[in-house]
Amino acid sequence: MKIYVGADHNGHQFKKDLAVLLARSGHEVVDEGSVSVDPDDDFPQFAGRVAHQILSSDDPQAKGILICGSGQGMAMAANRFKGIRASLCWNLDEARASRNDDDSNVLVLSSRYTSAEDASAIVTVFLRTPFAGAPRFIRRIKELDQLN
Repeated sequence: MKIYVGADHNGHQFKKDLAVLLARSGHEVVDEGSVSVDPDDDFPQFAGRVAHQILSSDDPQAKGILICGSGQGMAMAANRFKGIRASLCWNLDEARASRNDDDSNVLVLSSRYTSAEDASAIVTVFLRTPFAGAPRFIRRIKELDQLN
């Protein structure tokens, strides 16, 4: 699976560590920045890069992982793109529900409030949980894509 990762300065090291774990698990990891710790960088640019890559990917199962201090900004930015369903997850149940019910294609993590150990487990659950495909879930996703 192709996984696009992005983070601002708050999540830079967190992203690098997760990218190593993902690559060791056999995933193709594409780093969309940041490339260094720059306190003046802005999270929307990284969320935009990851969203664009997912939407244009040759891998229909492509996913994204975004990280910033709280996770809130990345989630807001990514969810502005039609076809992106970014979920801020802070535990295993949230990660599982975001995939099972909402077919989330972007996992958002907080570098301030999530430990590296928890993040690894959350990522694993997120990537391993399939979308249930229930008619009500499909209907709701279509409704999301019709919002202005």
